[in-house]
Amino acid sequence: MSTQSASARPSPGNHPSSGPSGTESSSRETTEGTVYTVTGGDWDEVVQSAARADDERIVVNMGPQHPSTHGVLRLILEIEGETVTEARCGIGYLHTGIEKNLEYRTWTQGTTFVTRMDYLTSFFNETAYCLAVEKLLGIEDEITERAKIIRVLLMELNRLSSHLVCIATGGMELGATTIMIYGFRDREMILDIYELITGLRMNHAYIRPGGLAQDLPPGAVDQIREFVKKMKKNLPEYDKLATGNPIFKARMQNVGYLDLAGCMALGATGPILRSTGLPHDLRKTQPYCGYETYDFDVPTADSCDSYGRFLIRLEEMRESLGIVEQCLDRLQPGPVMVADKKIAWPAQLALGPDGLGNSLDHIKKIMGTSMEALIHHFKLVTEGFRVPPGQAYAAVESPKGELGVHAVSDGGTRPFRVHFRDPSFTNLQAMAAMCEGGQVADVIVAVASIDPVMGGVDR
Repeated sequence: MSTQSASARPSPGNHPSSGPSGTESSSRETTEGTVYTVTGGDWDEVVQSAARADDERIVVNMGPQHPSTHGVLRLILEIEGETVTEARCGIGYLHTGIEKNLEYRTWTQGTTFVTRMDYLTSFFNETAYCLAVEKLLGIEDEITERAKIIRVLLMELNRLSSHLVCIATGGMELGATTIMIYGFRDREMILDIYELITGLRMNHAYIRPGGLAQDLPPGAVDQIREFVKKMKKNLPEYDKLATGNPIFKARMQNVGYLDLAGCMALGATGPILRSTGLPHDLRKTQPYCGYETYDFDVPTADSCDSYGRFLIRLEEMRESLGIVEQCLDRLQPGPVMVADKKIAWPAQLALGPDGLGNSLDHIKKIMGTSMEALIHHFKLVTEGFRVPPGQAYAAVESPKGELGVHAVSDGGTRPFRVHFRDPSFTNLQAMAAMCEGGQVADVIVAVASIDPVMGGVDR
């Protein structure tokens, strides 16, 4: 932590202003703070006004290496005693240049980049990106039903894992370490499912333009059903531990307050917006991937505070479990990639002795069909497919709010420009409104209720 305080001492200056008693004063900035020079007037009045002036303002750097700032977020707080008078965010410490890097990769290779933005919501990043690319290609109606269902299935599992991290880390920052243990215990089961389906626990690049990298492996449906059964038993434990806990409630109620007008002014979405009582959810208002056919509710609260956001996330986890069950019931055999071979990145993958790759049968089929088929396969993988010129915007309801993608094509095999509207970045604007006027300790609660991930903020 570094501190800086205002000081007053005689010194030449160049910013004159009139004081309350006809005195002339000037100030200049130095490495030690602001230095004031006062001349004229009655010295006793000058001394008395200096005594009345606030001498306790301190600027504190909280982060970017603070355990409760969710990675490398820097909070610049001006405090008087324990009260925060001014709060600002310092970002950019995790800048990866992913959006710029997308311009140097094919449209399909882009999924390996975007999945790493908000690394806790990989499947949402991939889906939003692919929806934008598919809109540019004009193949939205050609995406197979099985691919859509699996996308929804993975997104809802991802909503669960993201909310579990939010609740677990938020609880840990308040000193409720048992919640942290429970949260990461349950998330581990979801990561095991990811590993079974995609081969990875994080950063999957599984959802591709046109469909999926491969179909669900044997045993995946049974493992997911088993998880849903366990999770339904485990969810009430969070209620017992936290929801009615008087200490937990005292630390969260009326903390990080932001009403509907504030959310609208700042563009805040997700649980922050729904904690004001507005049931805004893109799955209902602008459905995608067939969400309009699923039965689920949009949880809201009317408290506008951190406690309301916690309750909303808990309830959303229950709703997500219901959607996952609906997905499993709907799954029917079928392809998971569009039929157009000019676009369809090979999705016939198999687990070989050297890891994940094309299945031997698929390679034999390509090699044995014709030389043209082999050349086309080679060009599709190395050069990629061309996307017609134009621009498209696609948005999904991520666990943190509206995640949008603006993709621009100049007709080539690589994006001309891709920009993400990441909810962590937008919601972080609300930090000052939530924290100013409150206690230093409440800053941690407010930031935890925003649930920012710096990979999404800095991109």
